[in-house]
Amino acid sequence: MTPTLTTLLLLGLSVGPRTRAQAETLPAPSLWAEPGSVVPWGSTVTIWCQGILEAHEFHLDKDGHPVPWDRQKPLEPGNKAKFSIRHMTDRHAGRYHCSCQSPTGSSKGSDPLELVVTGFHGETTLSALPNPMVTSGGKVTLQCTSWTAFHRFVLMKEGEPRPVWTLDSQKPTSGQFQALFLVGPVTPSARWTFRCHGYFNSTPQLWSYPSDPLELLVSGMSRKPSLLTQQSPVVTPGQRLTLQCRSDVGYDRFALYKEAARDLPQHLSLQPQAGLSGADFPLGPVNSSHGGRYTCYGGHNLSSEWSAPSDPLDILVTGQLSYTPSLSVQPGPMVASGENVTLLCQSWSFVDTFLLSKEGAADPPLRLRSKYRAGHYQAKFSMNPVTSAQGGTYRCYGSYSTSPHLLSHPSDPLELQVSGPNRFLYVLIGAAGAFVLLLCLLVVLLVRRRRQGKGRKPGAADPEPQDRGLQDSSGPAAATQEESLSDAAVQDAQPEEGVELDQRQDAEDGDPQGTTYAQVSHSRSRLSRGPATSPSPLWGGLPDTEDKQAEEDRQMDSQVGPLFSRLPGSPHPNHTPPLSLRPLQAAASDAPPDVTYAQLNRLTLRRETSAPHSSQAGEPPAEPSVYAALAIR
Repeated sequence: MTPTLTTLLLLGLSVGPRTRAQAETLPAPSLWAEPGSVVPWGSTVTIWCQGILEAHEFHLDKDGHPVPWDRQKPLEPGNKAKFSIRHMTDRHAGRYHCSCQSPTGSSKGSDPLELVVTGFHGETTLSALPNPMVTSGGKVTLQCTSWTAFHRFVLMKEGEPRPVWTLDSQKPTSGQFQALFLVGPVTPSARWTFRCHGYFNSTPQLWSYPSDPLELLVSGMSRKPSLLTQQSPVVTPGQRLTLQCRSDVGYDRFALYKEAARDLPQHLSLQPQAGLSGADFPLGPVNSSHGGRYTCYGGHNLSSEWSAPSDPLDILVTGQLSYTPSLSVQPGPMVASGENVTLLCQSWSFVDTFLLSKEGAADPPLRLRSKYRAGHYQAKFSMNPVTSAQGGTYRCYGSYSTSPHLLSHPSDPLELQVSGPNRFLYVLIGAAGAFVLLLCLLVVLLVRRRRQGKGRKPGAADPEPQDRGLQDSSGPAAATQEESLSDAAVQDAQPEEGVELDQRQDAEDGDPQGTTYAQVSHSRSRLSRGPATSPSPLWGGLPDTEDKQAEEDRQMDSQVGPLFSRLPGSPHPNHTPPLSLRPLQAAASDAPPDVTYAQLNRLTLRRETSAPHSSQAGEPPAEPSVYAALAIR
């Protein structure tokens, strides 16, 4: 009994700790792959398994294998093991688990890791519908297609280790298999770059080659750049072509997009000119794949948001269709400016659209749908009327609506020469202009003449008398001349220059009867004088009675007074002017009187005084007479 008891006691002591250790629940380790679980064919991948600190061994198990795929000792500090695959193939693809071993037992298995190898089947194509430019907050449809009849398609986003979406494939009428992924809403806070794959249900870890990356451009409200080319948009195969994206906004980078293209090449900004930013996109040598519609965008480094798209630019590649159209002109290759010209492009072969291109022009070619007439497909390009700027060398091409950017061979060049208009037309225009000018001149002269006629009063056209100079008279002749001045009259004609009369009193010797004269200042009125009776040379024949002299004085005042009343600065018309022009008074005796007068001249004003005459028989001279003589030269 003693040995048996001893054996049972030892057995209980050894089983007891193991039973307690097995009763403990050990946490499951973690399992992941670096750089990711989707591995290109031939690449290196590292699988990590992390467990408890007491683990002294890690096991990597693959589904379908009864024994562990690999065993590794933990690395320091002792809770993680590394499993390396240096050359990834289809043999390594599959589902993996890992577990750890400790002195107290084994842990549970980790969550499964799906290790996928890509490049086992042909590649797929990824595109955005309608284009990869999406407004902030919007959605876009990504289309993954392949000619291979894959059962499922997978969409991968750059930066994420696992697939974003997996969809069953569909077969549309085009014959390709596809899947449509709705992505969004997109925001400029992240980069949106995608690839897609296809696989069969029987081998879900063997994927096709990835599609080319497709980056979604999140457009904003910033100003659009301009897309241009230094050459014509019509290019030939093998030609070097560079597209230039330019903007006056200081963008740091630019992207070029071709409609239905798989990628969006990007370039850093250049400084081609002061105040401009831009980038050049070389596309040569040109082949059929370069034909299409292009747009470009600008962006800043600190933001994933792009500008609004530029205006589209169509690149047309010639020589892609077998036929060659012909080009002719009506009425001929040499025309005058202003005539009607028609360029006729036609072909024996079927053509959807004809294009007319001018050599050296940066503008896109003209397009017209073809019409079938008289056994030809043709299109007429009209220039009605033609101008000198439309002269040049032209070619025409044909294209199909299914591939509008691929053109036929060019027609033979046609040079259109546009001369200036007919010289006879210039002569007619000049003669008409001269006639109009002459007619306007005659009208102006007629109007001016009529205005002058309306402003002239009756008698204003009478001839002007000769200037009255200084007259040295004596005896009866002076009296006769003085009396004759009473018949003078002064009239005011059409105003042109202002007239100002100043009366000044000579205070020499204190004599109130001293010299008095009138001064005329010409401004904008014209003075005209009516007919005046020339003075008689005889003094003795005039009556010298005081009654007749007073009557003549009143007549002279009545004639001269209105003149002074109309002049600027003159007193009221009812007020007697301070200066009166009166005829000379005959002396009571035979002695000639001293005569003092002022002569008013149109050009100059001068004061003249007649020299005193000697008295006859010692008699004192008579009282001097003062008068004003107006002479207009």
